[in-house]
Order: sequence, then C-alpha cells, then structure tokens
Amino acid sequence: LVSFTDNLTHSTDFEVHRNWLAITHSLPVSRWYHENTSEWTLDYPPLFAWFEFGLSHVAQHFDRNMLVVENLNYTSPSTVLFQRLSVIFTDVVFIYAVRECCRCVKEQKGSRDLLNRPSFILAVLLLWNFGLLIVDHIHFQYNGFLFGFLLLSVAKHLKGALLFSILLNLKHIYLYVGPAYGIYLLRSYCFTQNNKDGSVRWSSFSLLRLLTLGSIVVSVCVLSIGPFIAMGQLPQVLSRLFPFKRGLCHAYWAPNIWALYNVLDKVLAMLGVRLKLLNEAELPRASMTGGLVQEFEHSVLPSISPPITFICTLLSILPAVASIWRRPRGARGFLRCLVLCALGSFMFGWHVHEKAILIPVLPLSILAVESREDAGIFLLLTTTGHYSLFPLLFTPAELPIKVVLMLIFTIYSFTALRKLHSGQLSLLHRLEVIYLLGLVAVAIACEIVFPLSPWQQRFPFLPLLTTSVYCSVGVCYSFLRLYVSLLREPQEKTKT
Repeated sequence: LVSFTDNLTHSTDFEVHRNWLAITHSLPVSRWYHENTSEWTLDYPPLFAWFEFGLSHVAQHFDRNMLVVENLNYTSPSTVLFQRLSVIFTDVVFIYAVRECCRCVKEQKGSRDLLNRPSFILAVLLLWNFGLLIVDHIHFQYNGFLFGFLLLSVAKHLKGALLFSILLNLKHIYLYVGPAYGIYLLRSYCFTQNNKDGSVRWSSFSLLRLLTLGSIVVSVCVLSIGPFIAMGQLPQVLSRLFPFKRGLCHAYWAPNIWALYNVLDKVLAMLGVRLKLLNEAELPRASMTGGLVQEFEHSVLPSISPPITFICTLLSILPAVASIWRRPRGARGFLRCLVLCALGSFMFGWHVHEKAILIPVLPLSILAVESREDAGIFLLLTTTGHYSLFPLLFTPAELPIKVVLMLIFTIYSFTALRKLHSGQLSLLHRLEVIYLLGLVAVAIACEIVFPLSPWQQRFPFLPLLTTSVYCSVGVCYSFLRLYVSLLREPQEKTKT
C-alpha cells in the first residue's frame, strides 16, 4: 500500500535502477561496466547486473522505452509500476528468510499465546521494519531481496557459505560482515573439536573441509566475475565497485564517527578564526557541508584517507572476530560478531551510506527476542538508526507518512519486547530514555521549525548535520554496549 500511495516523488535510485535495466538489456556484456551516458553508472557486482538483466526481460512487457539508455530520468506510469512491483515480488526471498530465522528462535517454556511468542515478535520486527520499508518501498531499492540472502545465510550452516558468497556477489557492501563469516566457518567447521577449556584443538583441523568451503566461495566468484576476467575487464569492474575518490562521507552524512569528527573540525576551525589563530580566507568553505559527493580536506584536524578508515575499521572489528576464534559461543556468538562487524564498518568505513545502518539492525532483531540486554540495545540502535533515515523522505507530503510509520513500529517494538522480557529489569537506562526523547526535539526542530525559519536559505545543510551528529552519539553508544555484552556472554558448551 505504501509503495502505491506514495507517488509524490521519485528518488534518484529510481533512475539508477532504470538505467541499469537499460544497460544490461540494450548493451553487450563487454560494455556494461564502461557505459557512462548517465551519471548513475553500474557500480554493483556482476551478479546483481545479471539480476537486473533478468528483470529487464520482464520490464519490456511494461514499457520498452524504459530500456533505452538515452532515456534519462524516464518515469512513465508503467515504468514506476514495474519498479514498485519488482521490489514487492523479490521480497519473497526476504519473507522466506524470515520464516527460516523464526524457526531458529528459542521459544520460552510455558503456555504463551501466538502474539507474545518470540518467533511471532521477531517476524513482525523483521517484516515490518520501518527502515527497510521506507528505503525499499518509498525511496526505492532492493534491500529486502538482499537481506533475504543475509538472513538465510545466518539460519543455515554450510549452506550459509554459499548463500553469503552469492550475497557478496550481489552487493559488495556485505564485505563489512565477511570477517565474521570467514572466522566463524573456519573455527567451527574446519576445526572439528575443541579442548576442554573451549580453545581450538589444532590437531582437529580438516583440510578437506577447508577445501570444501574454498571451492564454494571460488565457484560463486568465478561464475559472477569470471566472464569479465576473461574479457580483461577486472580492473574496470573494481574501479566501479570501489570509487575511493567519492570522499570520506556521503553527501548526506551517515551517523558515524566521521560525522562527529567533521563537526569537531568545523568547531575547532571556528574557534581558531575567533581567536585569530587561523586565517579564515585560507580555510575551505563548506567543503563538508555543501551536500556534494567529493573529496575534501579538513581544516584543523588531520584529513582522513581510505587506508586510515580501513585500519580503524579493522581495529574496531578485531576484538569481535578474535572472541569467536578463541571461545566460540555458538550461533548466537556468531550473530553478535556479525552485528559488531557491520556496525564497526558503518562507524569507521569510507564513504558510508546512511542506509547501511540496516545491516546491523536486522540481525540484531534475532538477538533482541532472546536476551533482555540485547533487546535494550536493539531499541536504542533501531530507534536512532531509523530516525537517521528521515532525511531520505524530505517533502512536506511525506512527513506524516514517515512519522506515522516510525511511531507504529517503535511503539510495537517497545511494548512487545517489554512484555516478552517481563519480570526482569528495565530494557533501557534512564539516560538512554532521555536520549531517545531528544530525538523528538530534533525532529520538531528539523522537520517543522527549520523549514519555516530564515536559516533555511543560509544553512540548508543544518538539518542533515543535526540529524547525523545527534544520531551518531546513539550509534556509537550502541556499538560500545554491544561489545560489553559480547564480553559478558557466557560460553556455550562445545565439542571435545
């Protein structure tokens, strides 16, 4: 219903995917990663390009003009209808994955009606996730289809290696959680036994199992990238997948550590000018707040390069992967490691998109229905992360839609999880509640007060900056709480 009632605006992702449909349908494979008629060039892995190729053969029955590369910004009613329907149809993968994850949830003992069962609450938290709903069905993307593979890879074991390899070749952003899969499968599958203290028994290493895992990953990659390697186009494909010249932050800042770093740099620059320690004429003007995707230099603090973000990301996830290597804690330990890898990469990665917050949020839903502490972290991270997506829907007509949808999901999340973990301590601390209530003040200021103020013309980036910086605090705090919960988690019994 949301998909078809929101005909007010079309995000740039509508044109992005229409252009990819046209490229894969109209051009030979050898030109897919060279075509640049549109600024929205193909920058997803080859397997996703083949996915678009398949969709294009259905799209031609709706409107063949959408498949013409030169028809930039083509948005006929039939084109919009097809794109909306394609997202809904491919969500079948996500629905099936949610079903499989719900089967893995531990049900609590005693009589419990259907609406209060952990599996039912998990299904609602995943299927009606506010962030996924607005990103896919209003803003427009295929994240539900991709998250379906992610959740299926979590619910399965050896099949998870195959499913994750497919996912990685559909969208390379999932490299973020690759270390969790690699270390967990190596530790739990390739080493068949543990010592009594839970540490690895090196003599139990199985070369055959390692080769099996390797063959699965390599086979998928060869099928996906192999044709482009054969055509000598691997460097061109990689240049599209990893465009490091786009800058540290996206035009719309993701709420991560670099948003706080950027603001600190601006504050120090202003103080430096005020104290006459810096020459204002020599400072870059609005380089970080101009809303452009570009490289920029910080004014006072050291500028951040891709290698620095890589090192910071690696350091942020290292304790998590080291933990599941030293003392495996079963599937739940792996899931927490996956969430930490996703969140660490979100916080410290290069040119992170705000929508990437959904990668840790959805798997964390599984932990939230089984643990009171994880439920509290989930409520904090999800509420903060979901609000950080508000600027994606920026027209006045969309304001009531996003407010109502988020309120429904948030109220259900708080009430359902509180009832599920009844009889235990409060899910959130007092300061955490105060912080979340602060989101209401930020929303009123950015969505209602600012558009009516004279500052709108002079400081157009101020609402985005305020939203990103405020939400960055909650995301960073959630990351730290997750690490604390990882260290506190008791070790599950392992094989000896």
